[in-house]
Amino acid sequence: MKQLLFAGLLLLAANTLVQAQPKKGEQAPDISIPNAQGKTVKLSSLKGKVVLIDFWASWCGPCRKAMPGLRTNYAAFKAKGFEIYGVSLDENKNAWKKAVAADQITWIQVNEPGGWESHTARAWNIEQLPSAFLLDKQGKIVATDPTEAQLKALLQTMLP
Repeated sequence: MKQLLFAGLLLLAANTLVQAQPKKGEQAPDISIPNAQGKTVKLSSLKGKVVLIDFWASWCGPCRKAMPGLRTNYAAFKAKGFEIYGVSLDENKNAWKKAVAADQITWIQVNEPGGWESHTARAWNIEQLPSAFLLDKQGKIVATDPTEAQLKALLQTMLP
C-alpha cells in the first residue's frame, strides 16, 4: 500500500512539474502561431528585443481593461526595442479581430485554434487571463504578470 501511495505521489509531482508555467529566469519556450493574415509569427524571431507575451481574449473584461496601459507602454518604448506578442485564446476569430480593431491594438497579434486547450496555452500552462510574461533580449523571463506601472519601470531599466 505504501508503494502504491508513493507511486501516486511521484506521478502527481511529475505531472505538476510538466504542467508548471515557465518561471522567472527560465528561457521562454518558443511560440509559433499565425496572425490574422495567416502568416506564422515565431516568438524566437523577436530575440534582441524586450518582449511582453500577453495571453488574452476578447471576452475577458480584465484583458480589455488592460489594453490602454499596454498601448501607452508600447508607444513609449517600441522605438527603443520593446515588442508585445499578443496571444489570443479566442475560439471565435471574428470576435478576436473585432476586439483588436476596437482596442486599437497595433502590436503583434496571433490566434491559435483551441482556446484554453490550444497547444500554446497548454505548453505555457495558462490558467487565467490575462497572463503576461516579460522577456529580456535573450528570451529569458524577467517578470510575470507585471502591472502597468511595474512594466513601465522594468522597461525604463531594460531599455534606457
